[in-house]
Amino acid sequence: MAQFSVNPQRFDPYKNFKFRVKWDGRYVAGISKVSALKRTTEVVEHREGGDPSTGRKSPGRSKFEAITLDRGVTHDTEFEKWANKVWHFGAGLGVEVSLKDFRKDIILEVYNEAGQVALAYKIFRCWVSEYQSLPDLDANANAVAIQHIKLENEGWERDEAVAEPSEPAFSDPA
Repeated sequence: MAQFSVNPQRFDPYKNFKFRVKWDGRYVAGISKVSALKRTTEVVEHREGGDPSTGRKSPGRSKFEAITLDRGVTHDTEFEKWANKVWHFGAGLGVEVSLKDFRKDIILEVYNEAGQVALAYKIFRCWVSEYQSLPDLDANANAVAIQHIKLENEGWERDEAVAEPSEPAFSDPA
């Protein structure tokens, strides 16, 4: 059965350049790129002795790919604070790792062109497996310095509570 849109005026897919990331109840400033949300399910091939020469396939274990967040280098220390919970070099014997609260659930929101939340995904039990505080520096370059974190996660799901927004209508000026 076909699923009908609650917004029959929208024919175009959503763009990939309007989004925000939230953790600890706050939006994280300056994120310019989020890698894809990807889930892969292994294929288990099997065959019974009396079957013909062809095998059967069934789903096996599923895994969720790590997500990378990129942003320009600023004085905001959110990436570094989170990365330091997993490993804080030089913090002292017995306090290099904080397993108490190194995982966070994050929310990825995708917006339509009008700035309305169109889609949202909840990403569960994330933790920082890679942190890059500075990129390669090059005196001959003309680019923004980008830092990134790589987040391992234990799955994600679409937030079904986020309904498709109605497109705004502009009235004619009088």
